[in-house]
Parts: sequence; C-alpha cells; structure tokens
Amino acid sequence: MSVQRIASRYAKSLIDLAKDQGKLDRVLEDVQSFQKVTQNRDFLLMLRSPVVKADTKEKVFNQLFSGRYDEMTMAFLQILLRKGREAHLAEIAKEYIEQYKVIKHISTVKLVTAAKLSEEAVKAIHAKLLASNTTDHNVELVTEVDPHLIGGFVIEFDDRLYDASVAHKLDLMKKNFKDNLYISQIMA
Repeated sequence: MSVQRIASRYAKSLIDLAKDQGKLDRVLEDVQSFQKVTQNRDFLLMLRSPVVKADTKEKVFNQLFSGRYDEMTMAFLQILLRKGREAHLAEIAKEYIEQYKVIKHISTVKLVTAAKLSEEAVKAIHAKLLASNTTDHNVELVTEVDPHLIGGFVIEFDDRLYDASVAHKLDLMKKNFKDNLYISQIMA
C-alpha cells in the first residue's frame, strides 16, 4: 500500500474520531505540534529506524508528549506504534492538516513576490482572493520573498499557478524571439 494511501486513511480515522468527540481543533494543535517535532532530523530518523524497538519509541513518545497532548491523540499515536506505522507519522500529520482544511473550507495560497509587500498590499490581495470564486470561504495566505523574480508575483494554490513575475515574462519573450522564424531567416 502506498504511503499516501496509508496517511490518508489514518488521518481520516483521526479526523472522524476527533469530530465525533468534538476535539477537532484540539487534535489539530497536537498534530501541528507533532509535525514541528518531525522536522527534527534525529527524531524522524528514530521514527523510521527498524533498529529502534517499538517499546523504546513508545517510551520516547510518553516522555515528549504525555501531558501535553490530548488523551485521544496519545492513544492514536500508541496504536500506530503498535501497528508498526510510526514511519508514516509525518505524512499522516500532514494529511490530517490537509483534511482539516477541507472540512473547515480553508484554502492555502502561497504568494511569492520579488520584494516584501506592505500590509495594505497583502490585505488587498487577501480580499481579492476571498472575493474570487476559485478559493474557499477562508484563505490562509503564506507570503514568501524571492528576489530572482525581479518584479511582480507568483500565486500558487490548489495545483494552480498564476505567474505574473518579470522573470517569467522575460523568459516568454526570450522564447518568442528564439522561435521567431522571420528573424531567424533574416539572420541566415
């Protein structure tokens, strides 16, 4: 079974259980916290290591998360440890967050600009995205600066890309000049 399928199924189970118990937001906090912990390379290697036994991993989990995470989240983590699915916990956490966003109608939009935008500009873009029919009711705007764009911006969401950067337009012009048969025949 593929990792994506495993992650999707376990995340859906946790979402359904959290929804039934009215702990959807509390479990989200735990999952986001756990996702940050999995960014630690040593912790992730320990999770995926076949050499480290499940009982040792369970002790580590209890030391790190017991008392901080909800009882339901801890029980879920322990079940995954017993089933030998701990290597997929990072993917399950990511999938839980994605499924949560679908339930809560949250679109995550990545805005990449050549220079840092003012608060007013970010708010204006956020308002335009909310008004459009392409995003959900709520928009989570993630901004990033990439000086290689030269100018303009790039917006990414839901497998869509809108590239209004100067670098992209220059690349298009370069390609048009390269493919222009009229100019190439004059040069020959």
